[in-house]
Amino acid sequence: MLKEDCASELKVFSFFSHLARSLPLPSNMNRPRIDLIMFVVNLHSKYSLRNVEESLRHVDATFFLGKVGFLATGAGRESHCSVHRSTVVRLARTYRSPLLFCDPEVDGFRVPVAQRLVRMLQICAGHVPGVSALNLLSLLRSSENPTLEDL
Repeated sequence: MLKEDCASELKVFSFFSHLARSLPLPSNMNRPRIDLIMFVVNLHSKYSLRNVEESLRHVDATFFLGKVGFLATGAGRESHCSVHRSTVVRLARTYRSPLLFCDPEVDGFRVPVAQRLVRMLQICAGHVPGVSALNLLSLLRSSENPTLEDL
């Protein structure tokens, strides 16, 4: 994501080795405004799903109005998954939040997903005129149920 060329300044919140492993975040931290929260579910780990489900309880309800999304990794090797894709689809539908599937081990897939994430962040940060974060779910509707060929 950080390699993507974008007109707006992109800052990824760095916490515990560049990612927050769970929520809530410590209250004593001096941090910038949070424009987007992406929950990453590794489809090869039930612990990952459990951690996301527990962390969701700590997110203010107003963030679910376009500022929360889900990213399911490992989607290309469904035979190795311990979390079924339909479970993550249900989770995203429950929170009315966009869901992206990706497999970081597939070379041609990392860049398009990174570009989509950057675009989502730009929208959520208010850097795309005429588009609000509330439009995210409808804009990304087509990625909700990708076929294996899309991965």
